[in-house]
Amino acid sequence: MSKIAIIITDMFEDEEYTEPAKAFKEAGHELIHIGLEKGKIVKGKKEQTPVNIDKAVKDVSVNDFDALLIPGGYSPDRLRVNKNAVQFAGEFLKSGKPVFAICHAAQLLITAQVLKGRKITGWKSIIQDIKNAGAEYIDQEVVEDINLISSRGPHDIPKFIEVSLKKLK
Repeated sequence: MSKIAIIITDMFEDEEYTEPAKAFKEAGHELIHIGLEKGKIVKGKKEQTPVNIDKAVKDVSVNDFDALLIPGGYSPDRLRVNKNAVQFAGEFLKSGKPVFAICHAAQLLITAQVLKGRKITGWKSIIQDIKNAGAEYIDQEVVEDINLISSRGPHDIPKFIEVSLKKLK
C-alpha cells in the first residue's frame, strides 16, 4: 500500500484532515504526519483535533513517500512561510506523484510556484490567488489534473476521498 505524507500545522480544518486520513488508513495506507517540528502536537481550528508530527519537513524527501495530502484551514497559510514546507510541496507536485489538496491547500502550492498551467479548485476566498498563480480555477467538487486532485471544501470531502483513493490504486 501507499505511504502518504500529510503536511500539516496548527489551525487545520479538522474534517479535511480526519475524514481523508480515516479513509486512507481503512484502505490500508500508511500515514506520516509532516510538520515544522518533529514530536510537536498540532491542533485543528474548530474541534482541536490533536495530530502528532512524526517528522520535520526539513528532514524528509519526496522520495520517502508515494502521495501527499494537504488539508485546508489556516494550516497551508502558516506552512507557506516556511521555505522547507514550500520546497517539499512544490517538489512533490513536480514529481508526478499524487497530491491531494483541499480547500486552502492551494496556498502552499501557489507559494511554491507550481500551479502555472494547471487546473485546480479551492475555497472561494482564494480563487483570485489561484488565477494570479497562472492556474485555471474550476468550480466543481473535485478537479483532477494529472497528479493533482483538488476540492473546494468540507462539503466536497466524500467525492474528494473517492477520487483520491482511486488515484492510489
